[in-house]
Amino acid sequence: MNPTKTALSVNLNKVALVRNTRHLGIPSVVRAAQLCLEAGAQGVTVHPRPDARHIRGDDVPALSELVAHHGGAEYNIEGNPFHNLMDFVRRLRPHQCTFVPDSEDQFTSDHGWDFPKDAGRLRPVIEEARSLGVRVSLFMDPRPELMAAVRAVGADRIELYTESYARAWGTVRQAEVLAQFAEAARAARAAGLGINAGHDLNRDNLTDFLRAVPGVQEVSIGHAFIADALELGYTGAVREYLACIARAFP
Repeated sequence: MNPTKTALSVNLNKVALVRNTRHLGIPSVVRAAQLCLEAGAQGVTVHPRPDARHIRGDDVPALSELVAHHGGAEYNIEGNPFHNLMDFVRRLRPHQCTFVPDSEDQFTSDHGWDFPKDAGRLRPVIEEARSLGVRVSLFMDPRPELMAAVRAVGADRIELYTESYARAWGTVRQAEVLAQFAEAARAARAAGLGINAGHDLNRDNLTDFLRAVPGVQEVSIGHAFIADALELGYTGAVREYLACIARAFP
C-alpha cells in the first residue's frame, strides 16, 4: 500500500445480503471482491455476524484465499470479539481485525468501545490477536480523551466511527464535527495509534473528511459503495472512490 495515501477497503456485506435473498449463489461475494481488487481497491472488509444475515461462515475463508493471491491487498475481518469473530481470526489470521462492540441482534454498528469500562475484557483478546500476527483496530467514537487508553490496552489502530460526520456534512455543523474528528485523530497519533475510518462515508463526503482529518490510513466503505456499484459497476465505483481519495492528497 502507498503509505502517503489512504487505502480503500471495500466492505462486501451488502453483496452477501442480496445474495442471501435467493438460493442461487448470485451475486457472488468472491467475484465482487476480485473485481474490486483488480480495479485498484487495496483491501476487502467483511463483518460475519453470528446470525449470518449477510456474510456467511464459508465466505470468510474463501475471501481470505482470494486476497492472498492479490499482492499488497489486505483482508480486514470485523465484528465483536466476544461473539464469533475470534474463531475466524485464529483460523485465518487476516491482516487486520476490527473489534466492534455490537450486540448479536444489532441493526448496524452505531457506537464505539468505552474506556475504562471495556478495557479489562478487551486486553486478552487484543493480546491473542496480536500474538497471531494480526493487527488490531478498535471501533471508536471521536473522543480524544480515550485514545491513550486505547493504546494502553494494546490496540494498533482505531477505526473512527464516522456516522456523526456523515449526518453533519453539508450542514452548518460540518466544520464543528470535522474539528472533533481531527482532534481525535491527532490524539490517536500522539498515543502511537494508526487511524482508520468508516460508516456512511460516500463519494460526496469522503474527500472533505480526508482533507480535514490527519493520518487516515484506511477507509472501509460498504453501503454507499455497493449502492454506487449498482449504477457504475464495481470497477467504476472503485475508480470513483480512489479519485475521491486522490483529491484529498494533491
